[in-house]
Amino acid sequence: MVSLLSRVPTPTPPSTVSDHEIPDEDDGNLTDLLGETRVLLSGVQTMTAFLILLPFNGGFSEVDGDWRPVYIITFVCALLSMVLFTAPAAHHRIHHPVLDRRGFKMLSTRYMIAGMVPLTIATFMVTQLVFSVIIPIAALAWVSAGALAVLLLTMWWFIPLRRKRTTRKT
Repeated sequence: MVSLLSRVPTPTPPSTVSDHEIPDEDDGNLTDLLGETRVLLSGVQTMTAFLILLPFNGGFSEVDGDWRPVYIITFVCALLSMVLFTAPAAHHRIHHPVLDRRGFKMLSTRYMIAGMVPLTIATFMVTQLVFSVIIPIAALAWVSAGALAVLLLTMWWFIPLRRKRTTRKT
């Protein structure tokens, strides 16, 4: 019978660790960041693809002139969030190996949070665009999109910020 301890790898002595294999007790955060980026990026890429195709759709020419600026702002917000979400990968690839992993994680976290702002705006605005086409009553379309905005702000911003503040106090 093989014991569980015999399967545990022995740590590499510090003298044999290469520059690109710098151990970091906080590597779990980097893995979390990567997973979060994958989730957010797939969503923003889907939204951006939808927005890229929209003007080439035959019905887009019928879109009221008042809605075109809304479309442009939505598209720019989606692109901006995509740029911010992909920036850590570009930094990592260009600056490989990353020797300051803690600094890289802090910068990447800032990019992710910054990317959430235009993503929140784009998600609300694309919802408003879609609802304005589907729901014939303008007020109902605005109320529906507003309900989503409240949900987004609550789930993406207020609850996490409140939990962060509560966690720091304890």
